[in-house]
Amino acid sequence: MPEQPPAHTDRRRAESFGAAADAYDRHRPRYPRPLIAGLIDRAGIRALDVGAGTGIAAMQLAEAGADVLALEPDPRMARVAAAKDIRVEQVTFEEWRPAGRDFDLVVFAQSFHWVDPVRALEKVAAILRPGGRLALLANRILPTAPTQQELDEINADYLDVTARSIVNAEDEVAVMVEECGFSVERRGCVERLHYTTEDYLNLVSTYSNRLLLDPPAQAELRSRLARRIGSAGVNAQNDALALVCTPTAARGKRVPCAPRPSNTRMS
Repeated sequence: MPEQPPAHTDRRRAESFGAAADAYDRHRPRYPRPLIAGLIDRAGIRALDVGAGTGIAAMQLAEAGADVLALEPDPRMARVAAAKDIRVEQVTFEEWRPAGRDFDLVVFAQSFHWVDPVRALEKVAAILRPGGRLALLANRILPTAPTQQELDEINADYLDVTARSIVNAEDEVAVMVEECGFSVERRGCVERLHYTTEDYLNLVSTYSNRLLLDPPAQAELRSRLARRIGSAGVNAQNDALALVCTPTAARGKRVPCAPRPSNTRMS
């Protein structure tokens, strides 16, 4: 299989979510409470949510006691987040200027693949307070009945189903983060879920590969999946993951890291 370009270079895909901002906020899952709670060791910690989207993780962090600033480049996604009384700066992480601000926690919730990882990790290291941590969060929802393989018999007529999703590439990501001067702790939480047919189709309709389909293809794919699933709905499992990363050297003493190739994709 030819090597796929890094996700962050595919700006059309990265910027596809804004057109579905309200649906994204309604249908994307929240992160398991134990993963969020484990990141907040005291009330009032300063947290930066990068690529915050509609503020799903930012809201959960704030509810757990963090003082949250969200960064989101898409104005439509940022509008939804700001409507939740989240402080939002509309900017990419690469272009954002800390202006002397530093943080106890920097979070990328399902968004790390949309930034240049080496530049991002160098910037994170520079803005973390002593003892601060980086957390990479991912919900990894896999249908079990019908299985993903069964649904992909239909998806394959419209989408590339052969490439591995980046949210399942934690080993590769962890190695890269460690090479950039962080120690990495894996934390997981398993949820067993059931979706009605409508709810499952609403969820997957917010994935970037589907958002890039033209409207007739989106409608046809949805109709075919609905017929395949039927009235029983979808059983699924969420193998949610947090990579909690701690700098291993003081500011100014870290060795620059080099980018690693990737053949992953992102939903």
